[in-house]
Amino acid sequence: MHLLPLPAFEDNYIWTLRDGAGRALVVDPGQADPVFAAADGLQPAGILLTHHHPDHIGGVQELLERWPSLPVIGPQDDRIHMATRRVGDGDRVELADWRFEVLAVPGHTVSHIAFHGDGLLFCGDTLFSLGCGRLFEGTPAQMLASLDKLAALPGDTRVCCGHEYTLSNAAFARVVEPENPALLRRIEEAQAMRQSGRPTLPSHLASERETNPFLRVDVPAVHAAIVSHAGHPIDGRVDAFAALRRWKDGFRA
Repeated sequence: MHLLPLPAFEDNYIWTLRDGAGRALVVDPGQADPVFAAADGLQPAGILLTHHHPDHIGGVQELLERWPSLPVIGPQDDRIHMATRRVGDGDRVELADWRFEVLAVPGHTVSHIAFHGDGLLFCGDTLFSLGCGRLFEGTPAQMLASLDKLAALPGDTRVCCGHEYTLSNAAFARVVEPENPALLRRIEEAQAMRQSGRPTLPSHLASERETNPFLRVDVPAVHAAIVSHAGHPIDGRVDAFAALRRWKDGFRA
């Protein structure tokens, strides 16, 4: 099994998962050209979509023009008109030899889903390395519940998110939790990866639990930083998460 992130736009990744026979899954193809460029000897077995934003689905129609029989599996959202199957929380997806469980993870969008299987998590714009997605449609309570759901997966799960945001997220995470040694190691690792032209993804969920402030709102040092920035007491996990997300929305490195 070969996992490869294809760069698209300025900082998107289109994930491809290929087996030894050349069959491949394509995840969130916002553009078709990167997939075509990588398609020598590749036979797509299906397309997985996490949410409706154009930078995640914009290339699907062109891919279907070349491979018209491809199954397109996405969330229960009429804005994704090219889906051949719509799935929700707890559904199972079987394509070629791959098996995935569908997880509903609303927050970034109300219909956002993730796919978990084979030690992989395709999570779109819900969980990023050292960060999480903006709340365009969902509520802080929804996003926190979604992140809790993802954080409960096995620690060796590889996190395959939709954007190369690790270093920009790192700048914020370091302000929130500057004394976290695991975070400082992750930043050094990510800097070295980018300097050598490599993606910082996939990350591992165990590392995200140790370093990602949005998975750490219950950690005393993180909670204290949120309260200090807000300038007033904060009661409860949801309010702490909401304050942390607002802080990140206005953050400038």
